[in-house]
Amino acid sequence: MKYTSLFLLVLFSFTALFCTINQEKEKEENLRQGESEKDESTSEHAKTYLALGDSYTIGESVDTDKRFPIQLTKMLNESGQYVAEPTIIARTGWTTDELETAIISRNLEPPYDLVTLLVGVNNQYRGRDTAEYREQFVRLLEKSIYFAGSKKNVMVISIPDYGVTPFGQQQNPEKIASEIDAFNQINFEETSQAGAFYVNITPISRSAKNNSGLVATDGLHPSAEMYRLWVNEIFPVAKNILEKNY
Repeated sequence: MKYTSLFLLVLFSFTALFCTINQEKEKEENLRQGESEKDESTSEHAKTYLALGDSYTIGESVDTDKRFPIQLTKMLNESGQYVAEPTIIARTGWTTDELETAIISRNLEPPYDLVTLLVGVNNQYRGRDTAEYREQFVRLLEKSIYFAGSKKNVMVISIPDYGVTPFGQQQNPEKIASEIDAFNQINFEETSQAGAFYVNITPISRSAKNNSGLVATDGLHPSAEMYRLWVNEIFPVAKNILEKNY
């Protein structure tokens, strides 16, 4: 009788332990399944972002995660917007016509919930004509609106002033500033006429004159911190676009 009771006690203990283990496994499996379903749901409903530009969009001389489109996407996600990894069409040195050629060669999948366009510094640097810039910028803006499906999903970002950088200071910074302003006047006018959004980051770019930490190690392009300051200006507009709060 004594051994029988002991056997039953041990059997009951093992049975209880086995049930507890199974319950814990079931909880873990349900949790994993729930997280997987949440991830799939988030992915299915993630908004899309197309970033068009040149070195300032590709983030020359900074880590990939410090590019402004990536920083912007991260900030939007933290605000609950759920934006997928952006599609970036940009390369250091591109002028408006070179960006247009690259866009044509890509197999894009519109509509995009957000499209940003920042281009023109290389037109200025190469001494290209402002009338040519206007014509080509308008075509790029029209393409941006087409890819977004609406003018209200497009944001143009002004050209920064590289004349304040160590590289620019060795050139003719006053001339650079004047010409950048002229190119920005064009892209502002055309953006306003088209009814798209415009964010002016040029004043922020000029603060690098007295803050070397805003310039990348190459002495020309923005640092990660400079891009962060840009994103602080761009984010509210982008968020309103995605929330259709305009």
